[in-house]
Amino acid sequence: MGLVWLAVPDRRPTLSAQEADVVSDDARSRFVVEFEGQPESPVVVVIAALDEEGTVGAVVRSLPKELSGLAVSCIVVDDGSSDDTSSVARSAGALVCRLERNLGQGRALQVGYSLASRIGARVIVTLDADGQFDASEMSRLVGPVASGWADFVNGSRRLGTSHTTDRVRQLGLWGFGALVSILTGTKITDPANGFRAFTPQLIKLVPLHQPQYQTAELLMGALALGFRVVETPVTVLPRAAGTTKKGSNLRYGLRFGRVVVTTWWSLRSLRAGRPDLAAPTGG
Repeated sequence: MGLVWLAVPDRRPTLSAQEADVVSDDARSRFVVEFEGQPESPVVVVIAALDEEGTVGAVVRSLPKELSGLAVSCIVVDDGSSDDTSSVARSAGALVCRLERNLGQGRALQVGYSLASRIGARVIVTLDADGQFDASEMSRLVGPVASGWADFVNGSRRLGTSHTTDRVRQLGLWGFGALVSILTGTKITDPANGFRAFTPQLIKLVPLHQPQYQTAELLMGALALGFRVVETPVTVLPRAAGTTKKGSNLRYGLRFGRVVVTTWWSLRSLRAGRPDLAAPTGG
């Protein structure tokens, strides 16, 4: 009998993969036209946002202008918001790419990654639009990647500070950290953290398919393919406004766990068949 939790469906947009590709390509094309001639930026912060007009402006304004001697730009991918997320982000200084349909955070981030590479990113940073991450801590993530010491730096609230009072989520975080550590042989304390920095080369090699739970998919892929992954302490603050899109603890946990296991299994098979993919990028 198969594990029941592996069959729990994702809460995902109803578009087909082909339809989602059309929406993504159209958004990328409009972005390229709007920002043609944009100066190259070595560090690009990618933020996927859905109905976050109350927080995204403050998040964009909080970002540093320079890290490790490198200029910082921000791309906000508006994932089909029904509010003024796009205009608020643009007014705050972000380069905005708007998806006309909601495709899911994972797909929105993929669009952002491709655009970041297009404007010359040497380091890509992700964080959430809800204001729960402290942008002043970004240098901890960018520095090791910019210096060539790491390919992927994962923020960890367990090594740092978390202001959540949800004991169920705290227990789940510990459990998923243990699961990822066992599966990959690498000590990981916070596999669900969206505050991370990595090299664009990683995106070229790690297959990304998840419409929602890409934090797990990207981390598992990086570990499976031999990239140099480290963790650094970060702070997770209370949400400044709006409501979480994650749903109930149970459904979120079941879906997240499924992504961890299925991604590990698929990339385990891929790495066995393609040993060339296992080589780290180097710095």
